[in-house]
Amino acid sequence: QSLAQEVVGLLCMVLLTLTALVANTVVMIVILKTPLLRKFIFVCHLCVVDLLSAIFLMPLGIISSSSCFNRVIYSIAECQGMIFLNICFISASILTVSIISVERYYYIVHPMRYEVKMTIRLAVAGVIFIWVKSVLITVLALVGWPQGNGATSASRCTVYWSPGAHKKVFLIIFSIACFVLPTIIIFAVYCSVYRVARMASQQHAPAPAQPAAPRPRSDSVVSQVTIITTRNLPLPRLMPERFLGSNKAILTLVLIVGQFLCCWLPFFAFHLHSSVAAGTVGGGHGEMVVTWIAYSSFAINPFFYGLLNRQIREELARLRRSCLNRPLSQELCLSVSEASVQENFLQFLQRASCTLETHASCISASPRNRLDQTKMGFPIPGQVPEESS
Repeated sequence: QSLAQEVVGLLCMVLLTLTALVANTVVMIVILKTPLLRKFIFVCHLCVVDLLSAIFLMPLGIISSSSCFNRVIYSIAECQGMIFLNICFISASILTVSIISVERYYYIVHPMRYEVKMTIRLAVAGVIFIWVKSVLITVLALVGWPQGNGATSASRCTVYWSPGAHKKVFLIIFSIACFVLPTIIIFAVYCSVYRVARMASQQHAPAPAQPAAPRPRSDSVVSQVTIITTRNLPLPRLMPERFLGSNKAILTLVLIVGQFLCCWLPFFAFHLHSSVAAGTVGGGHGEMVVTWIAYSSFAINPFFYGLLNRQIREELARLRRSCLNRPLSQELCLSVSEASVQENFLQFLQRASCTLETHASCISASPRNRLDQTKMGFPIPGQVPEESS
């Protein structure tokens, strides 16, 4: 039974590592190869951090967690290097997710301010801030480690190998700086995003038709446009659909925030409890489980922050079709309206709020689109009349 558990655990760890490698590589290549998507700087940076974690950190985690590698011995320098990579990549990944959430907030709530202030210089400064803070936190973790030519087993190479009061202080600072504060930021940002999306959906919902007094009929162009528009409006059955749409928007935000909490809450709760509780020493099976739950974030992030974006999905489909030498007419290309720097997350929530029954009305709600889709039997001013045969 223990052998079966070891095999299943090893397969799960290898599968997570391969998924993180492939998914982050694909999203990063799509962003870098497409000029219109190259300003997804923070999403690309998140893929870079998670890809580095999948290359260096997760294989070392497999060696430390599986009993198949019990005979692997690390020197003090190698163990310090593993701890450095562990804390540095975890900090960089979480801080990047926090900055992505703040960027989405400004893009939706303050779009004009975002267009003015979101420059390449500011994005580079944000990336530098992420790495500087991550390195400083990691250096604080390595204070007080033993020096010399000692060695330890790979399974014992954790932050608890060098005990001391400073380790408790570090774990408290690490938990607050890399989990508590980012969680508060993410919660506040996405609650504001949902509130704005809900207000926008209520404002854009058409009001129920009110009976009006009959007016004398006019043959003018404006009156005929009004008739065509009002005839094509959907029936006022919006209360159940708005209720379902609100639930879908809530579900979208719960999935994004819940993924972050499910991956990182057990990890930081375990380390914080181990540092505060008297006589508790971290390590063992519990630390291995919570560590790999946290590592699963490296494989999930490219789906939630990359492939969830419609522009990245469509560009990925276009690249796939071009690699398969499909005809040009079958390729999925970005339209002019979709060629913005970043997909509006508010539009994503509004699309999620549309049911299948009202999807067509959400797409063609403007009178111009309705006029294009309707065969009109009256002349438009300035239009050259066609000669009848």
